[in-house]
Amino acid sequence: MSMEHSSAEAFGRLAAELQDADGVEQTVEAVVQYALQAVWCEYASVVLITKRRRPQIMALTDPKLAELYRSQIDAGTGPMITALEQRSALLIPDVLAEARWSAQWSEQMVAAGIRSAMHLPMLVAGRPEAVLSLYSDKPDGFTDDDLAVAHILAQHGSAAVAAARNQVSLTEAVDARKLVGQALGILMERYRLDEVRAFEVLRRYSQDNNRKLRDVAQELLDTRELPTSSQRRM
Repeated sequence: MSMEHSSAEAFGRLAAELQDADGVEQTVEAVVQYALQAVWCEYASVVLITKRRRPQIMALTDPKLAELYRSQIDAGTGPMITALEQRSALLIPDVLAEARWSAQWSEQMVAAGIRSAMHLPMLVAGRPEAVLSLYSDKPDGFTDDDLAVAHILAQHGSAAVAAARNQVSLTEAVDARKLVGQALGILMERYRLDEVRAFEVLRRYSQDNNRKLRDVAQELLDTRELPTSSQRRM
């Protein structure tokens, strides 16, 4: 069996595994575990970009990587941040030969047993959704072939993370609609309001208290009551 055929089969299995993953966390965990085998690296991780565009650690093959990321996230600088900003893969052949980031970063990497690294932004429609990072305990630990494989892995992971996030958003939207509908039913029955009037009451309470409509609906379902001030204005 040729190397190309073997790689194609391997990525086919990865695609199937990502499709079967349940949610964002399982998706990124599958990506990092596969990276250990596909690129033969010592460590791998995925840092997700939240809706507020802040990096959030999601999957690590070794917990000691967490402190490396927290330092970069808190400082707002480092190779992971650079890869995000430039939206392109970043290869670090030897951390001891790097002068783009602080000496503290280099010292932390060496103390963690890391000598070379790759950071690949996982892009969806040109926008970074996450960063896949791979680490070696040797200088020049990654070849051009490793970088090519990592690119493919990041592309598969990008599509899977985007799909998982969309599914979460759709589920949350459906749940919110159900909650609001149930809350409207309570208001309509208790205060003899039509649906439009009941929604106005719920929306006004949301605005007055600077709370999401979904949270207002949940509170009404839990307590079966609205504050006295809102009841007077109905």
